[in-house]
Amino acid sequence: MPFIYNNLTAFWLEVGKNSVIIMPNTYTQIYIHFVFSVQNRQCLISNSWEDELYKYITGIVTANKHKLLAINGMPDHIHLLVGVKPHQSISDLMQDVKGSSSRWINLKKFVRGKFSWQSGYGAFSYSHSQLDTVIKYIMHQKEHHKKKTFKEEYLKILQAFEVKYDNKYLFIFLDD
Repeated sequence: MPFIYNNLTAFWLEVGKNSVIIMPNTYTQIYIHFVFSVQNRQCLISNSWEDELYKYITGIVTANKHKLLAINGMPDHIHLLVGVKPHQSISDLMQDVKGSSSRWINLKKFVRGKFSWQSGYGAFSYSHSQLDTVIKYIMHQKEHHKKKTFKEEYLKILQAFEVKYDNKYLFIFLDD
């Protein structure tokens, strides 16, 4: 006999003397494009160690049981496309990615002084049918930025997703 449990339909299963609740499984398909920047938009991510950084961030995402589909960036910012599982909030994932990777960069002494990511991030959802386009976009960041600044790119994404924003809460842009 069905009953409502936590807003989900569940079923009783009689097993010997015991009753067991069988709950439906959770099925999701969540793809998030993340964008975040180096503190003060400094160009600190060097070609000499960016692949190591991308592998390290991939490890963080994987350790959190998500799937990294694409990662690339520029010396001052990074793009990730992640297949997100619903067990962890987006903000917790980003806190782990940014916090762990900045500690790792500092431990490796890849930069003089202290490395940190700028506060905040962009997170934009895409459907499965859009993945190829987004992956190509992320993988061609270096070519893309020969034509567009990070500010132009980021504002275009915000506008495409109809995200209302206040300029004073955006990333620090070098041309401001």
